[in-house]
Amino acid sequence: MTAKLAVVGAGWAGMAAAVEAVSQGADVTVFESTRVLGGRARALPLPLPEGGELTLDNGQHILIGAYTETLGLMQRVGVDLPTALLNLPLSLPQADGSGLRTPDWATRWPAPLDALAAIATTHGWGWRERLALIGASLRWQRRGFTCDPQSTVADLCARLPARVMQELIEPLCVSALNTPVADASAAVFLRVLRDALFGPGFAGFSGSSLLLPRADLSQLFPDAAARWLQQHGGKARLRIGTRVSTLRPQGPQWMLGHEGGEEAFDRVVWATAASPAEKAIRQAADACDETAESELKAWARCTRALPFTAITTVYAHAPGARLPSPMLALRAEPDALTAPAQFVFDRGRLQPDNPAAQGMLAFVVSASRLDRDDLQSSVLEQGRRQLGMPALQTVQAVVEKRATFACTPGLARPAQAIAPGLWAAGDYVEGPYPATLEGAVRSGLAAARLAALGN
Repeated sequence: MTAKLAVVGAGWAGMAAAVEAVSQGADVTVFESTRVLGGRARALPLPLPEGGELTLDNGQHILIGAYTETLGLMQRVGVDLPTALLNLPLSLPQADGSGLRTPDWATRWPAPLDALAAIATTHGWGWRERLALIGASLRWQRRGFTCDPQSTVADLCARLPARVMQELIEPLCVSALNTPVADASAAVFLRVLRDALFGPGFAGFSGSSLLLPRADLSQLFPDAAARWLQQHGGKARLRIGTRVSTLRPQGPQWMLGHEGGEEAFDRVVWATAASPAEKAIRQAADACDETAESELKAWARCTRALPFTAITTVYAHAPGARLPSPMLALRAEPDALTAPAQFVFDRGRLQPDNPAAQGMLAFVVSASRLDRDDLQSSVLEQGRRQLGMPALQTVQAVVEKRATFACTPGLARPAQAIAPGLWAAGDYVEGPYPATLEGAVRSGLAAARLAALGN
């Protein structure tokens, strides 16, 4: 008999779970409370200063070639990867031309030779900085990219020169883990470096390739996944704009309550963000027997204890604004509050055929702490100062206050399995990756496979 499965939440984890569950033969219903697919990586329409509207994102994201599960799933649902993603070799150039950049002659070299060539030829670094980073990378490789689970990235990189820390390690760490080096887990950082620098990559992409979305994040995968599900007619249904308000057990099944009533499902993958997941599971525990109640409440406590940090994307516009590269690293300054953004993206270069995108820049502030107004002001001044663009004006600042969990050493993350017939999916769930699109997709795929087996 075909299992009847509910997926609650149509973000990247939920849509990954739905596609995989249908592929495994399940009868799937996806519930999404909003009208836009993608969760915390979704399309966002923004008004333009001169009138009209431009569809951007609720936060600027980037993929890398090492995101094999994400890229494979995108390809499975019909996304043409070379069209959807701008493929750049490993590079973190700055506005003055300095910074890490893979030379043209090394772009076709296999990993890790391409990354080593980028390090060896970094403009503005002396041989001391270059050799120190190459030596550290090779030591990490010899140790299998493992370390004391209680170590921070600052501990791991304590012997690296200050310039390497400031121009490479710190921006990489805060962008990948959304956690400053002094607090970030070295074990998770090494896992990301292992896959990026020494991983095989996917479909012709090097593991270290930087893949910048050309389309909005809803189009990039969730919308394509929805079309794929709709093509599987009788096995998949999308309930967009339908909020699941209650979850309770009934015998071996789970009852989901929503505005249309209650429905019974054999299995449930709960794929919302951490806070609504914690609330739903805690409330469901009250309707369970003593054993299940204890399991659900323990899961909810672990989820509630997760520390979260914010990410802010400041969209700014100036007529004719154009960066020398689609993405630039911004220089750290002695007072971090005056230079809070780590990266800036040129949306016009990513969408060259879209007139409305020309002159639009996206400044990304990971682990952001200032309030919205102060942050906008500081980012604009940083852009004017470092990019030489005095006409920059804010279009909108998008603040995700609970964007990701703080990826600290030894952090206990909630398990995938919550109770019999009930699983969690999301980038915060236990797994090897930090809170990234790859982490979300891997979690969704794993939850669907467990649900298909009934384990």
